[in-house]
Amino acid sequence: MIAILLSLATLQFPYVLSDFSKASDVKKWGIMNDGVMGGLSQSTFSQTKDGKAQFKGKVSLENNGGFASVRAGFKRIDITGANKVMIRLKGDGNKYQFRVKNEQSDRHAYKYEFETSGNWEVIEIPLAEMIPTYRGMRPNLPNFAAQMLSEIGFLIANKKNQNFELLIEKIWLA
Repeated sequence: MIAILLSLATLQFPYVLSDFSKASDVKKWGIMNDGVMGGLSQSTFSQTKDGKAQFKGKVSLENNGGFASVRAGFKRIDITGANKVMIRLKGDGNKYQFRVKNEQSDRHAYKYEFETSGNWEVIEIPLAEMIPTYRGMRPNLPNFAAQMLSEIGFLIANKKNQNFELLIEKIWLA
């Protein structure tokens, strides 16, 4: 176990978490919508012909719904030394959340909200500014410590019925 953690602590930054030009990276992601609580929101996550990930769908407030999300879990990595997450993406003008977890089994996640411009851009997320969240509430926990990482994802939940489309090229730690 110690040898594994030592080798993980030597990550070189920038460190790529997902490169969606590879179909294998897209297949690691899974949808989690409000249907788990009875909601009716729908979404898909797929690779476009030009090698981008496409998170697309419709958020519905019907039946106490209101969110759509996609996430990728992986073997926990030591990210000590990373200060930020960088994401090259093209949004649709909607607000999204980028989310991370220390452990996949944690009930809470850490989120950072960002607006999209409708153009290709690089979103820079300071890891220390990611706040804890659980079912839309802020638990009494500190901000993300940026030491261990086992899950990343995106969520849209703007308290309104809306169509959405987010294209993602690459996600990396810096």
